[in-house]
Amino acid sequence: MPFTCSICGEESTRICVRCTKDACDNHLCEKCLRCSDCCECEVRLSEPVRVAIPAALPDPAAAAIPNPEPEPEPPLPTPDPDPNPTPAPEDPAPIAP
Repeated sequence: MPFTCSICGEESTRICVRCTKDACDNHLCEKCLRCSDCCECEVRLSEPVRVAIPAALPDPAAAAIPNPEPEPEPPLPTPDPDPNPTPAPEDPAPIAP
């Protein structure tokens, strides 16, 4: 024989262990078997499921590796040799004492 939930009017097959009202599965606590009117559990019966999402933190592996120093700049090129070099003077003769 089907019964009607005293809270929402849906079909019910169980009763609250405290007040003996008919209660459907949506309004009967699985922990204490009381209707939502009588339940004193900390968790609400229709509480949405929440998934914890970790905050966007820097990757610990990346934080352990220090930033490498920048590559040194390449040496400047040497100037091209002079196409018309001035001749070097001859070594002077040693001065006699």
